[in-house]
Amino acid sequence: MALDRQRIVDAFYPPGSIVAGQFLPSSIFGWTAEPTWYDYDPEGAMALLAEAGVPDGFEVTLNYRDVVRSYLPSPSTVAVDIQDQLAAIGITVNIEVMESGAFLDASDAGELTMYMLGWGADYPDATNFLDFHFGATASDQFGAGFEDIHEVLAEAASNPDSDARLVLYEEATGLLKEHVPMVPVAHGGSGVAYQADVTNAQASPLGNEYFAVMDPGGRDTFVWMQNAEPIGLYCADETDGESLRACEQINEQLLSYEIGGTAVQAGLAETWESNDDGTVWTFHLREGVTFHDGSALDANDVVTSYAVQWDAANPLHVGRDGNFTYFNAYFGTFLNAPEE
Repeated sequence: MALDRQRIVDAFYPPGSIVAGQFLPSSIFGWTAEPTWYDYDPEGAMALLAEAGVPDGFEVTLNYRDVVRSYLPSPSTVAVDIQDQLAAIGITVNIEVMESGAFLDASDAGELTMYMLGWGADYPDATNFLDFHFGATASDQFGAGFEDIHEVLAEAASNPDSDARLVLYEEATGLLKEHVPMVPVAHGGSGVAYQADVTNAQASPLGNEYFAVMDPGGRDTFVWMQNAEPIGLYCADETDGESLRACEQINEQLLSYEIGGTAVQAGLAETWESNDDGTVWTFHLREGVTFHDGSALDANDVVTSYAVQWDAANPLHVGRDGNFTYFNAYFGTFLNAPEE
């Protein structure tokens, strides 16, 4: 309630950005109106602090990484603006900038008190935003989680009816507002620019531009400028968009997305089908696919790519920090995971 989010968006975000009424972008379901977050009310915020017994002179550290992203294009200036706005209600904010990889690891582990971070869609569904961050197997980024949120999200994810899902996600939004200590600030606009002589240039809504189909104007080298270096290229163990954009160029999936869009198409699998209840899926691989060293791709390679993530005892289950956050969020705990 103490943050004027409209002021932040107007001052520090590009055209096309909007104030976020909730964590999930309205474009996912084409909503005409979002369930709204708390209105800007600094006096109300001060009253709540007093009611909670927060002492005068309360201090908090605000962490961020100095990386430009579509969801946070001006991190340093937004941090200072938040610092100024919270000072107006008696909270002292100490700003601390972290190296990108260390920041993401610490936020994922739930080690940061207050921080600025965002999300860009990996695929166009609510589960990518809500289940990944707030589902039963999500990381500790937002704390230990809440059972009532877990139940609603699990029901919504398993329901094939979009209208029924919308009702459940509206319920989940109310629970997020009630439980989770976060402030959704903005849904940021973004764009991609190329030199005019690059052919087959594309801007992907999922951030997965595919360089292999582009021609860099007859040059020998295609130069791509992005907001930060990839943190690591053991791709299954990364969540950062700057790492995953590089990963898109060196890995292929069973299924992929159309160039510059979100329609699902064949990837390493030519065809696929499921049983009647959707619990078993069978993928038929393309013939003649090889790795960079010339060895042939077969089903064992696909199984191995899942096994090294799932089995914590697998010698290849190493990655950069071993969190394999995506796998945990969507498939649950590891096999042979050490007990804490």
